[in-house]
Amino acid sequence: MDTSEPDALIGRFEALLTPQGRELLAELPGQAVTDADALRLGTALRARYPAQLVVDALGQQQLRHRAAEKFASAQDMFFTRAGWEQASAEVVARHRAHRYAEFGAIADLCCGIGGDLVALAAGSDVLAVDRDPLHLWMALQNAGVHGMADRVTTRNADVRDVDLRGVDAVFVDPARRSDRQRMRTGDSEPPLEWCTGLAAQVPAVGIKAAPGLPHDAVPPGWELEFVALGRDLKEAVAWSPALATAPTRATLLPGGHTLVPGPGDPVPVQEPGEFLLDPNPAVTRAGAVEELARAVGAWKIDDQIAFLAADRPVTTPFARTLRVIDSASWNQKKLPQRLRELDVGAVDIRRRGLAGDVDALRRRLRLSGSRRATLVMTRVRDRPWGLVCVDI
Repeated sequence: MDTSEPDALIGRFEALLTPQGRELLAELPGQAVTDADALRLGTALRARYPAQLVVDALGQQQLRHRAAEKFASAQDMFFTRAGWEQASAEVVARHRAHRYAEFGAIADLCCGIGGDLVALAAGSDVLAVDRDPLHLWMALQNAGVHGMADRVTTRNADVRDVDLRGVDAVFVDPARRSDRQRMRTGDSEPPLEWCTGLAAQVPAVGIKAAPGLPHDAVPPGWELEFVALGRDLKEAVAWSPALATAPTRATLLPGGHTLVPGPGDPVPVQEPGEFLLDPNPAVTRAGAVEELARAVGAWKIDDQIAFLAADRPVTTPFARTLRVIDSASWNQKKLPQRLRELDVGAVDIRRRGLAGDVDALRRRLRLSGSRRATLVMTRVRDRPWGLVCVDI
């Protein structure tokens, strides 16, 4: 890349901060527009504004609309598509920043467009480092949107070349995909091994990772926290021993509910009951299913499957509870007739521990009843099993 390219690109975005740029942005609709509408709008705007300014403004308008699901102030922030996709949602970033509350100086390595930077700077001075100059510029602008720019120092560099003397704690969000494709689970740039090695320089280290990160990928003494937003498992966070509070943890946002595995009596394995509990994916990844079972008085239906059963309705943030209206050995040939007998006209299919083509099965069912149900394809005591459930 020509060294002039980053400066020229930044200059294009800086033009959006001029009076003319702000005037143009103010004219754009607050909601998403179709491609056809964007073309018509762009044609009309180019009659009064420079063409490049119109292109960049429309691009930001589209990205800001998409980013609104992550950021309350998205309409005033700056994004690239990759930067928005990889950035932490602000509810996740605020949760994570609580562990850094006692530190006065934090390094945010691979800061991207500043999703975590804003949350960290709310309570500390932050050194923001990224090798992408445009993302670094956006990170500082986005910190300014939240009134945090004066607490941020930026450095355009490879994070491996940065001197961390004077830093009390580190957060690092390594890239989990290359320029061309997503990396394999556990791969990152910089590599995870380099990231965990930071603890030799600065004891307090947090590393954002993919939710499928193997438990043995981090050194002994580190914590793996699995973070879900609703039932959507978003990420894992590896915490160095100086910040660790448990070997593993499940965290559910936005409520901030956490569950940590602990010692206890073995959870019995029995036939399904009147109610089925489908644990949150964060609970499953944290290995806290048995902890949940003990907490709510449930039992397992199989040694290897993460579904739980109960004889009463259970209200818990850590699992979805369904009422079982049919439970039997799996028989795919008889399934359509049984669903018709139960007046089921639409099904959500959950498959765990039982092979099968879900899309092909859905096409064969041809249902017409009045009820919506969840069809669970699973195993009970290592036997193929099917359960038909409804919401409670």
